[in-house]
Amino acid sequence: MTIFARIDHGAGAAQAGLSMRASQVLVFGNPRGGTPLMVAAPLSALDLPFKALGWEDGDRRVWLSYNDPHHLAMRFGLTDDHVQALAPLVVHIEQAAA
Repeated sequence: MTIFARIDHGAGAAQAGLSMRASQVLVFGNPRGGTPLMVAAPLSALDLPFKALGWEDGDRRVWLSYNDPHHLAMRFGLTDDHVQALAPLVVHIEQAAA
């Protein structure tokens, strides 16, 4: 698993003199798993590497959101085998949220 980037939208807003609730995107994945998907469906690179969004709502509850691999499969015409390549990433997200 490689973490490629962490994007802190709240910090970016503050630098621009704006305010917003906490919101960060983590960009991560495994090139061994993602590369075959991008070879099979080059436009899948729009959503890969995988991303997870941690964000705070108006009640100060924190949420963790991500695109379901089945959604990506439908969007880009990927096979079930391709979806299974993303399964370990979902496991990591769910473990982090627990």
